[in-house]
Amino acid sequence: MEKNTNVLDKLITLTRRLAEPERDYVILAEGNTSAKVDDKTFWVKASGRGMGGIDASGFVEMRFDAVRAVLEGEPLSDDALKARLAEARVNPATTARPSVEVMLHAAALTMGGALYVGHTHPTAINAILCAQGAEQAVSGRLFPDEIVICGPAPIFVPYTDPGQPLAQEVLRRMLAYLDTYGEPPKVILMQNHGLVALGKSPEDVEAITAMAVKTARVLQGAFSLGGPHFLTPEAVARIHSRPDELYRRQLLKQQQEKQQ
Repeated sequence: MEKNTNVLDKLITLTRRLAEPERDYVILAEGNTSAKVDDKTFWVKASGRGMGGIDASGFVEMRFDAVRAVLEGEPLSDDALKARLAEARVNPATTARPSVEVMLHAAALTMGGALYVGHTHPTAINAILCAQGAEQAVSGRLFPDEIVICGPAPIFVPYTDPGQPLAQEVLRRMLAYLDTYGEPPKVILMQNHGLVALGKSPEDVEAITAMAVKTARVLQGAFSLGGPHFLTPEAVARIHSRPDELYRRQLLKQQQEKQQ
């Protein structure tokens, strides 16, 4: 694993980039990000901190074992949850509190196989996730590059109270996804809430987020012309496993890393 300071530096850069106003992914204190330090700890954005212009003071280092214990434990009251998460901080002297989504991040960084996670509320995506037909609207894949960057399917999570209940539902659906596809998800879509992008690098998270937003815009256009024409499961599987597409993913990652 990378050194702790290097991981945090990369996370700060990713967080600021996701918050750039022209992207329309988050405003004010919306959204949160995280990164895995090693098998014992991870960084997560502090509660109430805006992503734009954030610095090291806007993140809290957390212990996986303590956070996972809460994630996998019995339901807790708001006060009890706050106390347990405060105890899970690596530095108990810090005054910053972890994001309420810290348990979701812990799940994504362990069972989700991610090293970096970006949770945002893009307007284009929430326009779909806040609609009556949200689940059906995101039930298929539309074009090859969506599959290459975002995987064979997203996880869709019906609206669930943020915090422990949401994290537990995400974990349950993540495990089901692993059983179905044999690999971790790259995209989680949470009804009436937002997007979670799971990546092996900051560049992955940024690319997944950008492609998910483009997909949302394409989808809205498709509905204006009679509805989406989803690719067949066979076509999705073929694109997801083609050797040339795997090679293209590698080249794209190299190009993204050079641009950072």
